[in-house]
Amino acid sequence: MSEFYSILNKHWLWKEMRTKLNLSNPAYSYWKESHHIKLNRYVFIQKNTLPERFTHIQEDLTDLTGYLPIQYASSQLNVDAHVFNYKMMRLHNRFEYKFVENIKFVNIRRFFKEHAIEVNKNSTLQLGKLNELCILLNSKFYRIDDDYGVVVYD
Repeated sequence: MSEFYSILNKHWLWKEMRTKLNLSNPAYSYWKESHHIKLNRYVFIQKNTLPERFTHIQEDLTDLTGYLPIQYASSQLNVDAHVFNYKMMRLHNRFEYKFVENIKFVNIRRFFKEHAIEVNKNSTLQLGKLNELCILLNSKFYRIDDDYGVVVYD
């Protein structure tokens, strides 16, 4: 499984946690045993490192397995975020979306499985129109439709 779309499989969105627990914004930074990551401006807390007094909240939190915030996903796919934001974009309907605390997430895992796209841990990705993609000898090309494709550079 690619680390690209599995990065949030073991994390909770901090904004959702602090809202439901009524905590101050920087509270996670004082939890010595908890680990967190930042994807762009969003903070995510690792699931198995929550302080014991807060573990009860886990059943109420949104599972983000396979999802990424749209800004992070667009930067990793080297595509403009408007592909995920506007329903008029041709690729918009090819993705599944989820809103958590007014943050839009895109299901990259499902998209990659549907199109049998294989990504290694250190791969670089490019999603775009066929005439804009740079296909090299050591890259893998995946056609999405007549106009779009994904190139995976290893």
